[in-house]
Amino acid sequence: MKILVVGSGGREHALCWKLAQNPMVEQILCAPGNGGTAQVGSNVAIKDDDIPALVALARNEQVDLVVAGPELPLVLGLANALEREGIPCFGPNAYAANLEGSKAFSKNVMADSGVPTAPFRVFDEFESAVAFIKEKGAPIVVKADGLAAGKGVIVAATEQEAIDAVQDMMVKKSFGSAGDRVVIEEALQGEEASFLAFCDGTNYALLPSSQDHKAVFEGDTGPNTGGMGAYSPAPILPEEKYAETAELCIKPILRHLAAKGEPFKGVLYAGLMYTDNGPSVLEYNVRFGDPECQPLLMRLETDLLEIMFACIDGKLDQIDVKSTPQTACGVVMAAKGYPGSYPKGMEITGLDDADAMDGVKVFQAGTKFEDNKTVTSGGRVLCVTALGDDLAAAQKKAYQAVEKVHFDNCYFRRDIADKGLKRLG
Repeated sequence: MKILVVGSGGREHALCWKLAQNPMVEQILCAPGNGGTAQVGSNVAIKDDDIPALVALARNEQVDLVVAGPELPLVLGLANALEREGIPCFGPNAYAANLEGSKAFSKNVMADSGVPTAPFRVFDEFESAVAFIKEKGAPIVVKADGLAAGKGVIVAATEQEAIDAVQDMMVKKSFGSAGDRVVIEEALQGEEASFLAFCDGTNYALLPSSQDHKAVFEGDTGPNTGGMGAYSPAPILPEEKYAETAELCIKPILRHLAAKGEPFKGVLYAGLMYTDNGPSVLEYNVRFGDPECQPLLMRLETDLLEIMFACIDGKLDQIDVKSTPQTACGVVMAAKGYPGSYPKGMEITGLDDADAMDGVKVFQAGTKFEDNKTVTSGGRVLCVTALGDDLAAAQKKAYQAVEKVHFDNCYFRRDIADKGLKRLG
C-alpha cells in the first residue's frame, strides 16, 4: 500500500511514523515533508496548497490513501478534488473544513447546533466593528475570519488594542483577504484543553484529552506560537468527562453537518476553555493539532491506518480505538527568536541518542537533511516526546531527552505540563 501525507511539520512526521507501523504500508510519500519524514519515506517538493499538483502526484503514483496534515489543503478542497479522482482522502471536504477556514462560519454553526461558545458578532465593515468595541469595552477578542497561519486572533486588553487589531485586519490587510471579515467576541477566562475525535460522518471515536502551550515563554507569557509543547491526558478534562464533553461539542457538529449533506470525515478538534460556568468552545480545527498530535499518536494503540479507512468508509463503529493508559509529554525545541525572525541552518546533534531512550521519539518539524547532517530550517524545529507511567515521569523523561539534543540558538520552555502537575496536586 502506498500513502501520501501532505504537510511539513512535526505532526506530519508523527503521522508518517505511525502509519509506517502497519505492515501493509510499503511506501510513504510526504509533500513537501522535512528531515524526519525523509527517514520514514520519500519527500516530494510540492507545497501543501498546490491542490492540482498533489492530486496529479496521487494519481500518477497510484496512491491508495492521502492524509492531509494541515488545514489549508482541506479548506482549499483537497478531499473534494481527490474524490473526483476516486482516491481516498483522510480529512473533511471543503464545506466541513470551513469550521476552521472561516471563524464566522464556525461560530454560526456553533450557535445553530447549540454548542456553548462566547457571545459574538460578525462584521464586514470597519466602522461598525469599532462602534461595537466601544459599546462592549475590553477585554475583548478580535478574530480574522479566514486562515491567518495561527496569528489572526487578538485578545485585546484595551479598547484601543482591539480597534488597532481591527484596523490591521480590515484596513491595512495584515492577513490579506482573511481579514476582510472579522469576528468580535467576549473574552473568556480559564484553562484550555484540546479534545479530538476521529469521525466517519455519523460515528465518532474519542482520543484522550490533551493540552497545548501556545505562548512562547514560560508562565504562558509572550506572543502566541503554533505551540511550544503538549501533554496527554490533561487533568482538567479527565476520562470520566469524555462522553459528556463529546455530547456537548462533538456530536452536535456531526449532526449539523450531516443534516446539511456535508458529513464530517476526519479528525474534529475542539479547543475548549474551562470557565467558571463550565467548558466553552473557543474554536474548531479540522485536523490533528501540532504539537498535540505527537503525544496523542505516541499513546494510540489501535492501528492508525485501520482507523483512517474506517472513517472514510463510515465504519468507525466497528473499530475499538484504544490508547495506552501511560501519559505522554512533548517539548518543542525552537530556534531562538521564534515566532519572530530566527536563524536557520544550524546543525542538530544528539537526535539518535534521544531516540534511543526507552519510550522517547523525537519528531522533526523545521528540519532538512543535507550534506549528511540534519539542520534547522524553521522556527519550531523538534518536538521531543516521551511516555511515562504518570505525568511527572513523562515530563522528566522528555526533558532528559531534550538535554541530549543540541543546536545553536536553541530555545524551549521548561514548564511544559507544569499546569497539569499543579492540578494533580
